[in-house]
Amino acid sequence: MADAEMPTAKIPDAAKANWLDRFAPAWLVPYGRLARWDRPIGWWLLLWPCWWAAALAAIAAERSLPDLWHLALFLVGAIAMRGAGCTYNDLVDRDIDAMVERTRSRPVASGAVSPLRAAMFLALQALVGLIVLLQFNRFTILLGLASLLVVALYPFVKRISDWPQFVLGLAFSWGALVGWTAEFGSLDWPPVLLYAAAIAWTIGYDTIYAHQDKEDDAIIGVRSTALLFGARTKPALTAFYGLAVIGMAVAFVLADAGPLAFAGLLAAAAHLGWQVMSLDIDDPDNCLARFRANRTTGWILFAGLVLDALLRA
Repeated sequence: MADAEMPTAKIPDAAKANWLDRFAPAWLVPYGRLARWDRPIGWWLLLWPCWWAAALAAIAAERSLPDLWHLALFLVGAIAMRGAGCTYNDLVDRDIDAMVERTRSRPVASGAVSPLRAAMFLALQALVGLIVLLQFNRFTILLGLASLLVVALYPFVKRISDWPQFVLGLAFSWGALVGWTAEFGSLDWPPVLLYAAAIAWTIGYDTIYAHQDKEDDAIIGVRSTALLFGARTKPALTAFYGLAVIGMAVAFVLADAGPLAFAGLLAAAAHLGWQVMSLDIDDPDNCLARFRANRTTGWILFAGLVLDALLRA
């Protein structure tokens, strides 16, 4: 059966009333689901370290605003590369996805998109990402290409380690390095510390996300920090979110950030604390809502950094 003729069941964790299901032509829907266009939280989480670093670089460079062209490029790149990463992940994990309740309706696992067409779609999205990357300086281009090694490794880690969330953090936080080098053409301690902090943040929010699948994962042998931490998840989240806040604070100090940046960090820390306190690891809907709430965390931090740059100017 051709791809367009395959049924396209709704994805359990897709955003309600998303534009893809409401407005996209039928032939595009399975590809949009493959790229997770109906679940924008993923590209937001990939985008935030880029935008944070760009705003922190603006403070260090004594600019009134981060480079708006860079912010636009990071947005397009995050959407394209998040889609490419999800497509690659679904190709690698199609047999596993077919055994998990939440993921069995994904386009490749369900047969709505063939592996060949998924690979072609992957190449198209990667090409968009490459075009975006080539707009930056040479150091940033090479740094961005290096991230592909981590991205390629990620889908396999869950088979051999309890820490796939750490490897996801390495990939999803890479923008903390790229956002800085796009401004300066070199690395320094502030983006390195911001990168480490974003990794800790990623481990936290993706542990929350992984609790949705823990029963199926335990049965089929997929490993995660959700299974590793179990009943100790809240203390573990407190530790990782705490490390994230401390790392960001040190990065802000080294970049000579001012009071509004730290006010944003304090507000973000309170928001992360709310996630931990209100989390119910046995309620998938609660876990999904707390996971998605990290988009707000990103906005709070970014707003603090931008306002601080404006104040200093």
